[in-house]
Amino acid sequence: MKKKQDAILLCEDDVNYGMLLCDYLRQKNYKVDFAPDGEEGWQKFNENHYDFCIFDVMMPVRNGFELAKSIRLTGSQVPILFLTARAAVEDILEGYKSGCDDYVVKPCSMDVLMCKIECILQRFRRQQLSNITIYQLGSFEYNTARQILTLGQENRRLSSRENELLLIFAQNANQLVERSVLLTSVWHNDSYFTSRSLSVYINHLRTLLKGDNTVRLMNVHGKGYKLVIPEEE
Repeated sequence: MKKKQDAILLCEDDVNYGMLLCDYLRQKNYKVDFAPDGEEGWQKFNENHYDFCIFDVMMPVRNGFELAKSIRLTGSQVPILFLTARAAVEDILEGYKSGCDDYVVKPCSMDVLMCKIECILQRFRRQQLSNITIYQLGSFEYNTARQILTLGQENRRLSSRENELLLIFAQNANQLVERSVLLTSVWHNDSYFTSRSLSVYINHLRTLLKGDNTVRLMNVHGKGYKLVIPEEE
């Protein structure tokens, strides 16, 4: 099944940098709309659906802080990330007060930015799906609230960390979850030691998922993991 393209609204007054970032995001399978100022960004936001927003702060007509505040006043909880050269503490505080989910100071590695976007989207979707507590994973019934994986009459209890990981996989079944996303979502860093811990927990989950050959936790070499379950008819 082809992964749905998430739509990003990018507002950046440096057109050359904006186009470079648009190209990078599109290569990562995101749909991107670009606006060179906050006013055009506001118009685009009201005309389209977006899954994520990236705003510069210093923009003509309407700055990034004003744009974020306007969006929050509509009741929208769409994730907003500021990407700006303004690094003063008061600017960072103003960014969070205006409703952003993260504040990133330029220059920033494209790979780090991508990791932040994916982590924020993961958290946002977990919050949206928090009322969904039961997933069907092949023959397994997975109860996230009780942290139990059931196969037939057998209940397999998950540790809190196993539950965090399996929930991410269940919410992204049959899709690649990058290793860096798992590390930053669950351990909040991607050091050597947390990477080793992730490998251990992946093995634990594979043991827990034994009993249904249609359910596999696959290693995607050099990228991450994929929970493969039978597709719904």
